[in-house]
Order: sequence, then structure tokens, then C-alpha cells
Amino acid sequence: MLRRFLIAKIHRATITATKLTYEGSVGIDEDLMDAVGLLAGEMVHVFNVNNGHRLETYTIPLARGSKDFTLNGAAARLGQVGDRLIILAYGLAEEPPAPRKLDLDENNDVVSRRG
Repeated sequence: MLRRFLIAKIHRATITATKLTYEGSVGIDEDLMDAVGLLAGEMVHVFNVNNGHRLETYTIPLARGSKDFTLNGAAARLGQVGDRLIILAYGLAEEPPAPRKLDLDENNDVVSRRG
């Protein structure tokens, strides 16, 4: 039987921009996407640590090395610049995989890597 397991987590990313009139999604620095194995267009869950909002959307890669995280479209109403996010992706497997995890500081620099 296949079960859904956590495969990727970016912990405490800081929102750097919100773009209400942009097509809906979460934008993530492509280097950080690569570090946890996220792909462009992949479905993710986004939790706003500051206000408790949760949403499901898809990823859009942003410029490598930018350290940017953006909430776009309707999601832009669920956070503001400076808010901290937890971004999770899940996959189907028979056995629990070792998820890749990044912990970030307030400048979106990597503090620790796991997995």
C-alpha cells in the first residue's frame, strides 16, 4: 500500500515580497528548491507561522541565490513581507523516505540541512 510521506521541508523562510496581481503560487529561490528536491510546479503546503494561515499551491522557481520567497495571487492576502513560512511537500511511497529539510534564518540563509 502506498502512503503519503513528507519528502521536503523548508522551515522558517522569510517572505521577501507579495504580488497580488501575479498568477497564484509560491516563489522560491531555485537554489533552495534544489537543496530539498522541489520541482517547478510541484504542489506544496505553505504554513504562515506569524498568522496561522495555511494554503496549498505550486512552486515557481525564482532567481538562484536571491534568497527570495514570494506569495503570489490570492496567496498574497495570506502573508506580508517579513512573515515566516514553513513549506512542505509530500510524496507517495510504501516505506517512509528520508525527507530533505532546510532550516533558514531571518535572511533566508541556511542554518542547517538534513536528509
